[in-house]
Amino acid sequence: MMNEIRLLFGKPATKERGRLIKAIKDLQSRHGLIAQALDARLVVSEKHIRFAVQKALSAFSDGRNIANDAAMEIMRYASGERQIERALVMGVSDQTGRIGLIMAKTDGKASWPDDREICQIIMDDGCGCSFDPVAVKDIFHISSLELEAVGEERIEDLVIERVALVETYR
Repeated sequence: MMNEIRLLFGKPATKERGRLIKAIKDLQSRHGLIAQALDARLVVSEKHIRFAVQKALSAFSDGRNIANDAAMEIMRYASGERQIERALVMGVSDQTGRIGLIMAKTDGKASWPDDREICQIIMDDGCGCSFDPVAVKDIFHISSLELEAVGEERIEDLVIERVALVETYR
């Protein structure tokens, strides 16, 4: 079965990181899906996340994963980092203003949550994917030389390149 992925953007339903993570874990166990929340400022596009999810799930199915948890492996790939500790910068904190909620079904048994359950985690703000270019350049180590060579409008490609290179870092 092909993996199904949903990506939602909005404000976290709670500012308390611990409560948010518990709500996400509860959602995962109730529906049998993989769920991860990321700092929306660092998500450059839906393509970025879809590529990271596919790479992470592929690593898991091939036994090449580093994280013990598929949701953490998704964060690791989405951040373009090999080390889990470094990847955590992509996650949510008590100060995170907007999140990107990733949900992935990897088998036919998983189900999608309804709106009532979703609003316990995220409140759609209608802004979709809107990243912070300064934060993205910093977190993904994108130099001014790279941007000069390819142009600011290609920042998505540079981030996706980092995602692709995660498994080559040793």
